[in-house]
Amino acid sequence: MKSCVAAALVLLLLLFGAPWLTAEAPQKEEEMPPPQARADETVVLRVWNGSAVQEMSMAEYLSGVVRGEMPASFEMEALKAQAVAERTYIYYKRNTGGKAAHPEAEVCMSPQCCSAYTSAQTAAEKWGDKAAEYEARIQTAVTQTDGQVLLYNNEPILAAFHSSSAGVTANSGDVWVSDLPYLTSVASPEGGESVPNYYSVKTFTAEEFQQTFTAAYPEAQFSADPATWITGAVHNDSDRVETLNIGGITLEGTEARTLFGLRSASFTTEATAETVTFRVTGYGHGVGMSQYGANEMAKQGKTWQEILRWYYTGVTIADYMP
Repeated sequence: MKSCVAAALVLLLLLFGAPWLTAEAPQKEEEMPPPQARADETVVLRVWNGSAVQEMSMAEYLSGVVRGEMPASFEMEALKAQAVAERTYIYYKRNTGGKAAHPEAEVCMSPQCCSAYTSAQTAAEKWGDKAAEYEARIQTAVTQTDGQVLLYNNEPILAAFHSSSAGVTANSGDVWVSDLPYLTSVASPEGGESVPNYYSVKTFTAEEFQQTFTAAYPEAQFSADPATWITGAVHNDSDRVETLNIGGITLEGTEARTLFGLRSASFTTEATAETVTFRVTGYGHGVGMSQYGANEMAKQGKTWQEILRWYYTGVTIADYMP
């Protein structure tokens, strides 16, 4: 009997156990590599917050600057162009050295020194019920251009930008000391119908005007004839005032803009015995990318790459890691 049972077990093993004996052991599921960190998250910046230096990732600082520098309601391709321009500017400052205002920090949160910075909380309070939508747009602009930088001769450029131009941007040499090959004058499509306060007027009493100017230039002389107070205005190719004569003193249009708090150096003047009036077009220094111009180009279907290559002559766009 025992021999019959044993024979039956052997037979069952041969019929049904053979495939199990010869089958390969189950493979261990292959482990997926961890997701690669974004380039902007791996770069740490030293940021002057107005009272101390704090460390922030490029991703965090850049998001704050895009919030602070461009309306979140702008076209997505314009927001992406802004993110790349600002990222490039940050790397340019890292490579060329910090500023005297914050020698231990590479960048700061002040628009008068570096760039305007707005925290997520402050922006949300300003945006109200649009906060979630607008923050998502900012993050999309930053993440979808992750690590992208504007290069000239394989180095990050001085990616200057401004709010709006009077039809054309300015050569860097018209505003600053030197001409840079990638900051040349180009046409810009924005206008009064698309830019708030594109045209602005600033009026001083004759006394205020003279007091403001003589405080900076005590040697200035103003005759009884208002027609002689402001003369000889020379406009450059971008229609900004290059030089003019005020009270017998020749100065640059950019100096006059600063002295009288004008929105740009694209202005005309009118003086009477009672008042002096400046009529101004555009806003900002006029060099590099016009933000409102970028938004108009995006509305026309241009990509962020096309926008940047238009405003920054001869640049390439590539991943960059210092």
